[in-house]
Amino acid sequence: MIDATVSHIGRLTSLENMAKTHNLGFPRIGAKRELKFGLEAYWKGQATLDALEALGATLRKRHWQDQAALDLTPVGDFAFYDQVLDMSFTLGNLPARVQGFHGNVLDNYFRVARGRSAQRADEHAECCGGVAAGEMTKWFDTNYHYIVPEFSAGTAFTLDASRLIGQLAEARAAGVNAKPVIIGPLTYLWLGKAKDDSDKLALLPRLLPVYVELLNTLAAEGVQWVQIDEPILVTELDAQWQQAFETAYAALAVVPINRLLATYFGELQENLPLACRLPVDGLHLDAVNARDEVSAVMAALPADKVVSLGVVNGRNIWKSDLNAVLDWLEPVARQLGERLWVAPSCSLLHVPVDLDSEQTLDAEIRSWLAFAKQKLAEVTVLARAINDGREAVAAELDANAQAIASRRTSPRVHNPAVKAAVSRIEAALGRRQRPYAERAPKQAAKLNLPLYPTTTIGSFPQTAEIRAARSRFKSGELDQAGYVAAMQREIERSVHEQEALGLDVLVHGEAERNDMVEYFGEQLDGYAFSQFGWVQSYGSRCVKPPIMFGDIRRPRPMTVEWITYAQSLTSKPMKGMLTGPVTILNWSFVRDDQPRAVSCLQLALAIREEVLDLERAGVRVIQIDEAALREGLPLRRAQWQSYLDWAVESFRITANGVRDDTQIHTHMCYSEFNDILPAIADMDADVITIETSRSDMELLDAFDSFRYPNDIGPGVYDIHSPNIPTQAHMVSLMRKAAQRIPAQRLWVNPDCGLKTRQWAEVVPALRNMVAAAKTLRAG
Repeated sequence: MIDATVSHIGRLTSLENMAKTHNLGFPRIGAKRELKFGLEAYWKGQATLDALEALGATLRKRHWQDQAALDLTPVGDFAFYDQVLDMSFTLGNLPARVQGFHGNVLDNYFRVARGRSAQRADEHAECCGGVAAGEMTKWFDTNYHYIVPEFSAGTAFTLDASRLIGQLAEARAAGVNAKPVIIGPLTYLWLGKAKDDSDKLALLPRLLPVYVELLNTLAAEGVQWVQIDEPILVTELDAQWQQAFETAYAALAVVPINRLLATYFGELQENLPLACRLPVDGLHLDAVNARDEVSAVMAALPADKVVSLGVVNGRNIWKSDLNAVLDWLEPVARQLGERLWVAPSCSLLHVPVDLDSEQTLDAEIRSWLAFAKQKLAEVTVLARAINDGREAVAAELDANAQAIASRRTSPRVHNPAVKAAVSRIEAALGRRQRPYAERAPKQAAKLNLPLYPTTTIGSFPQTAEIRAARSRFKSGELDQAGYVAAMQREIERSVHEQEALGLDVLVHGEAERNDMVEYFGEQLDGYAFSQFGWVQSYGSRCVKPPIMFGDIRRPRPMTVEWITYAQSLTSKPMKGMLTGPVTILNWSFVRDDQPRAVSCLQLALAIREEVLDLERAGVRVIQIDEAALREGLPLRRAQWQSYLDWAVESFRITANGVRDDTQIHTHMCYSEFNDILPAIADMDADVITIETSRSDMELLDAFDSFRYPNDIGPGVYDIHSPNIPTQAHMVSLMRKAAQRIPAQRLWVNPDCGLKTRQWAEVVPALRNMVAAAKTLRAG
C-alpha cells in the first residue's frame, strides 16, 4: 500500500508530456449486430456457449483495434447483456431466486437478465428453468435499459473479478494499454432498488471492502488507471449521499492505483466542489453538456490531478465543429499541459459503430455525420492539433469546416412553411372538446366493451416471412403490389388470432413496420436513414434511430390504409397505432441546431394530421405511444417542468383534435414515472397502458396518493421474457391494481408490444390473459 496523501503526479510519467486521448466505452454489439445474432442463436439452442464466448472475444479484439490510436483504451465496457448486470455479478449481488443455480455463470447471468437462458441449459432440471427476470429501466436519460440491482437489508457482497481479469489478459495479448471501466459504488447503489423497506445507502459499509478488493486485484494485475463511473454526480444529491461520496472515496484512496472519476450526461453544479476534492487522480467532465464548468473545475481541482474533458458528443451523430472546439480548448491545454486528457463526452454505447459502413446514405447528409469510430478520429485530430499545432491536421480541419458550413447553409434543412405552422399554434389546439368524465360515457356506448377489457399494445411477432418480404421489397425482388399482399396476409393472421383468443380491442399487428419510430420517420420530410446505424437498447434488442436533419412535414397519410384494411376484417374495434411526437423525438438522432421543443412541436403537427385522417376513416380507437416521455426528463428536477410543459403540450396537440367519442390511448414502458403522474394525467389520454409486471405492480403505489382520473391498463404480461405468465399470476396482479384503481377503469394488457416474441409464446400467454380477465369479471 502507499500513502494516499502522496502526490500522484509521478505516476503520470509513463505517458508522454502532452495531451492524452482515451475513450469511456465503445459500442459492444458489433458493426453488423454480430452480438445480437450470437446471443439469439445461443438462447435458441442453435449455438454453443463456447461459440458465444468466442464471439465476445472476437468483438472485443476488433473494438480494441478500432481504438488503437488512443493512448488509453477502455476494458470491461463489453457486456453480453448489460454493464450494470455485469457489475452485480462482479460484486456477487445476485437475486436470491438464482443463487442456488449450479451451472455456468453466463447461463445464470441470462436468467437474471431475461428470466431464462439457452433452451438446452434450461430444460435439464427444474432448478435451472425460468425465473422472474430482473426489473429493467432506463439508464439515466438515454434509451439504453439496464437490469436494476436488487437489495435487501441482508444483502451481502462477494468479489468475482474473473470477467475483468479475463478481459485484461486478452487486452494485454492484443497490445492494448488498458484502462478498466467499472461502475462506482455510489452510482451502483443509486441505480438499484431495495426489495424491502431497508435503506440501500446503509449497504455502503458492506460494499466498500469489495470495491477495495477489486481495485487491489486490478493493481496486482499491473493496471495503472481505472475509470470509475459516477454519473449520479450530475444529479441532485442530498447531504447524506454527498457525505457517502466522501466516505467511499476515502476508503478507495488507500489502493495503489490511479483512479479516474468519470461523470457525464450533465453539469456537476452544486456537486462540483465535492467532485473536485475527492481523493482521486483525475476527473472526467462532460464538456459538451458542462462546457461552462470547465474553468471552475480547473480552478478547483488540485494541481496534481488529471482533467479529462469530453469534447466530442457521445450521444449524437453530428460532426463536431473541430475549429470551434479548438478555439476554447487550446487555452485550456496551454494551462493544463500533461494534465489534459481528451475524450468523447460519455461512452459511445449510444451511437452506431462505423459511418464507413454506410453506402446508400445521402452523400450530403453523410458528410455531416460521425459514428463511434469517426468520433474517436475527431478526438485524435483535436489532440494532434493541441500537441503539434493546427497545421499538423490542416487538411482534416478544412474538411471538417466545409462539412459544418454545408449543413448550416443547406436549404434541405429549413422549411419556411413548417416554421410558420409552428408559429400559429394556440392553446386551443391541445384541448379536447369536453372533459374525460363527459366523453367516457360516449365512448362506452360506441365501443360496448366488457369490464376489464382486453387488448394488446400494438405489435405482433415479426416473423421470418415478414422480414423476408421486407428484404425482398427493399432489394427490388418484390414489387409494391406483392409487398402489400404479403403484409395483408400477416395482418389477416393477426386479426384472426386475436378473434380466436377473444380479445376485445384488436390491433393490426404492425407487420409493415420495421420499427415504431423509423417507420414514421421514413414517411416524414426532414428525416434520413442509415443502413447500419444500430445502437443497443437492451440485451440483443437493437434500434436504428432515424436521423432528424431538417424541418418535419407529413407529405401524405402513413397508416390509414393498413388500419382500415384491418378494420374491414372484423366487427370488433381496431386500434389505430401511432408513435407520439415525444417518443419519435427522443428515439431519433435529433438535430442540434434548434431547440428540441421546436422539433417536437413540428412532429406534433405532423402526427396530428394522421390522427385526424384515421378518425375520418372511421377508426374509433387510436393509440399514440409515448414510451419515451419520461426518459426525456432532464436529470435535475429543477429543469423538469420546462421539459414537461412542451412535451405534454406536444402530445395534446397530436391527440386532442378528435371528437369526444373517439377514444385516445397512450402507452409508456419501463419508466419510473410515479413522480410525474400529474403531467401524465394532464396529457388527458382516455386510456394509458404502462409496464408493471416486472415491478409486481409497485409502479401503482403512487395511485394510493394520486387519483389518476382516466382509464389505465397496468401491464400483466412481461413481454421481454420468453416465460409464459400463468392465468393465476395475472389475476393476482390485476387484483393488486384494483385495490388502487376502480375496476371500471382498468384494462388488461401486456406491458409492451409483442414484436420481439414468437407466436408459440404469444398465443398461450394471451390465452391466459383473456382467461384472467374473464375470472376478474366473474368476481
